[in-house]
Amino acid sequence: MKINNILIILGEPQSIFSEIMFKYFSSNEFTNNKKNIILIGSKNLLKKQMKRLKFNFKLHEINNLKEANQNKLNILNVNYNNQKIFAEISSDSEKYISKCFKISLELIKNNKNIVLINGPISKKHFLKKKYLGITEYISKKTKSKNQVMLIYNEKLSVSPITTHLPLKHVAKNITKEKIINNVMQIDKFYKKFHKKKPKIAILGLNPHCETIDSFNEEKKIIIPAINYLKKNNLNAEGPFSTDTFFLKKNIDKYDVVVGMYHDQVLTPIKTLYNFNAINITLGLPFIRISPDHGPNNAMLGKNQSDPSSIFCAMRLIKKIG
Repeated sequence: MKINNILIILGEPQSIFSEIMFKYFSSNEFTNNKKNIILIGSKNLLKKQMKRLKFNFKLHEINNLKEANQNKLNILNVNYNNQKIFAEISSDSEKYISKCFKISLELIKNNKNIVLINGPISKKHFLKKKYLGITEYISKKTKSKNQVMLIYNEKLSVSPITTHLPLKHVAKNITKEKIINNVMQIDKFYKKFHKKKPKIAILGLNPHCETIDSFNEEKKIIIPAINYLKKNNLNAEGPFSTDTFFLKKNIDKYDVVVGMYHDQVLTPIKTLYNFNAINITLGLPFIRISPDHGPNNAMLGKNQSDPSSIFCAMRLIKKIG
């Protein structure tokens, strides 16, 4: 797959994403990047943030992809009325962010070989309980189904069967079909972009994979899903108890860990790799990546945020195309 353009939605205006991007643009990796990078967002706001954080980059404003130059920092300007910087997150940015996504998805629809990176979004203010997360938002906008959240690190990746779902709703939203779909999508991704058949560990739901309830999710749902995957020649094993699984001797055996809910797998991987990971949405007609961190409004303007995630994203893009 040949990737020519990287679209970057700047995301929530009151977030640390601009700082993180500036740190990448200051690096040799950006200098050596041979792809067109096109920022989607407010040029004036970005310039103000740049000045406050004491960075200095020349922005090349474009109107379409044909005008992009791989030796310049391209930006497709999206007007945003609120030009305050380092303020509290509010719903003022809802229409602005929606427009950024609309422009980006339209560009992807009409052009091939594009990767989309979006900066962090405040789910509370932007999604307003309409979607569980940006994974579901983009899936709806692109009319995609069976999307899968993969938190990717080159050593170990994780994937939750349920995403940003309240814990009290998790058990009833786990199905054999969802587990099978997740694993198949992950297997397809690794075969296509890494040329390997991944070893996938599947965790149980209950402590020690046991329950005193009459309905045992491991026996009724998870084990039948694993058996189906094995019969179809996928390299999946489990279910494993989460409390001991993430010991080094265990995780060294696998490429991916599939868990039943968000924090079951997100907490361990962030403990292991901090921000050196990215969120990839599988099951879309294009590659969508977001840095594995939130807006982190409390760190605005301090110039102390860890940029590892955007470097991870760019290195993966280089590797696959």
